[in-house]
Parts: sequence; C-alpha cells; structure tokens
Amino acid sequence: MISALSNLRLAGLAVEVGSQKRRLMDEVSLYGGDPAQVERIARTVGLESRSVAAPGVTALDLCEAAARRLFAAMDIEPSSVDAVVFVTQTPDHSQPANANLLHGRLGLARSAVAFDLSQGCSGFVYGLHYAGMLCAHGAARVLLCCGDTLSRLVNPRDRSVAPLFGDAGSAVLLERTGKSGAWHFSLGSDGSGSAAIRVPAGGARQPIRPGEPLAETTDGEGNVRHPGNLAMNGAEVFNFSLREPPVAIAQVMAAAGWDAAKVDSLVLHQANRFILQTLGKRLGFPPEKVPVASLARHGNLSAASIPAAMAEELGGRLGGPLRLVLCGFGVGLSWGAVALETEGVVVG
Repeated sequence: MISALSNLRLAGLAVEVGSQKRRLMDEVSLYGGDPAQVERIARTVGLESRSVAAPGVTALDLCEAAARRLFAAMDIEPSSVDAVVFVTQTPDHSQPANANLLHGRLGLARSAVAFDLSQGCSGFVYGLHYAGMLCAHGAARVLLCCGDTLSRLVNPRDRSVAPLFGDAGSAVLLERTGKSGAWHFSLGSDGSGSAAIRVPAGGARQPIRPGEPLAETTDGEGNVRHPGNLAMNGAEVFNFSLREPPVAIAQVMAAAGWDAAKVDSLVLHQANRFILQTLGKRLGFPPEKVPVASLARHGNLSAASIPAAMAEELGGRLGGPLRLVLCGFGVGLSWGAVALETEGVVVG
C-alpha cells in the first residue's frame, strides 16, 4: 500500500533499553566453546553486546519509562495527549492491551484513544502510519510506543537466535501541524512466508497448558528450542530482507522526489550489519548515511530498533532539519518504509 499523510510533525522521542548487558564473547558456550566462530558472527552480524531487561521488567515498563522521560524533556502534560498506540509482540497480558495499561499509568484523559498493534520489526513504521492517521482525523498529539522483550522468547541453547535479540521500549510524540509537507509511506506483507519467524505455541491455536511441559527438540545444526520459543529461518529472512525493503524504500523516495544525495540518513531496522550495508549500497547510500552502531551496542530491538538508532546515532542532529528514510522489516513477513522531513525533534 502506498500512502501519503500531511500536516504531521515528529515532535520528540525517547528510548529505554534493557539495563543488563550481555557481551557476545561471553556466550562462547553456545558455539561449542569456539571463539573463532563467535568472532565470525560478530563481524558478519555486527554484534558486540545485547541490552536485556532485568527480571520482572516488561516492554510496558520500558515504554513507560521512555514516555515519562519524553514528557519531562518536552515539558508537556499527559492530559494533552489524544491517543496512545502501543506496538508490541510481548504484551503484559493477552487482555487488556498494553496501550490501555499505559493509559492508566500515565494518567491520560478518558477521551484519549488507546490500542495495541501486534507487529514486530516493521512495527515502528506501521505505528507511525496509524498515529499519523489519527492526527489526520482530529488528534492533536499521539503517543506512539514500540517495545518488546524478545530475549525472553529465545531458547538460550538456540545459537541461531539467542545472541541476537535485545530488549527496549520507545516513545515518540507526533503532533498535527499546519504544514502541508507529506510523509510518504509504503507498507506491505507476505503472509505466505509467515513461518519464517514465529513462536508456535502460546496463542489460541496452540495454547500452553499449565503443568504440561513443552518438549524441547534439537535441529540438525544443534539448536535447541521448544514450541514456546522464537524460531527463525535465517536463510528465508535474509532473502526476504534483500528482496522487499529496497522496493519499498525506492517507492517512498520516488514519491518524495529524493535521491540518495538528498537524504540525510537511511535508518533501517537494526537486524544484521551485512543486510544493512548491502541495502544501503544497492540504494546508492554511502556507509556514513546508514547507521549500524545501535545494533552493535544493543542487538536486535524489534520495533524499537529504528527509534533507538535515531536517538543514538542522529542525536543532536534531530534538532535541525533532516530528510530521513526509515524502513522496518521482519515477522509476518511484513515491511514498511517512510520518507519524512524532521525539524526540532526533542530527544528525551
């Protein structure tokens, strides 16, 4: 789907990452005690460490901390927010939605809309689109929170995914303005590839029954997991990541009338350094315009990875005018890209 939304402003953002650090080189035991293999993974994927949430801390807690810090930095009252959209795959409960819980914690007005989006690595761009539509239809301010604790879903003996995922929560405030400049979106999905990234058990189709242990299996490469763990077909995800996102990015750049020289930064979902560098090269971006350092510091942060990269690697530059292209891609399979201009963004 191609879409354009006008009269929007990205007013501020804040990110809260998990408080515990896990270095990749400390997880050599996952790879049969072979440091050389770990070093190869570090070079290819671009990982040095992961930020994981402390025990008992959820995505809701991380996003609440980010939102409170953002409100303080912007000196705004929670009562001025007209809606909260929460993007997560790891909610506190099956019911109620994290957005409603956050609504209560922050003390938003009863007239404020609150709902969740169950989306993963493309979720930040999807969330921007939904938040933008709310602004287009009457909301003056929308709080978009994206957060996951995917480290809790991986089996520590599954070497294909265990070293990859970190935990974080982000808060972004969108405002309706009188400016007519458009944000250009391209959103898509391929449900035929949905098995490439999934957690089989835990939903209505395959519930986890109390007192009934989940049987672990070992695949041909020695990865151990059970049906309640996140499983990923790395080859399929790799091919998808190089196939669909470039098309979406090209579409939004064409709609905005930009080429790579006119874009200040291409901020991609922080999944794999080789993928990020390859996408940037294919689209004509020099390496310095494609941030990758957030991945090295924190791991794959799911829907929070793009705002984390923006906060950490663009930093003070967000105060000035910037032309940005953002693209997330992953579970679903799904992808989303947006071309937007920012100015005066407060980083909390």
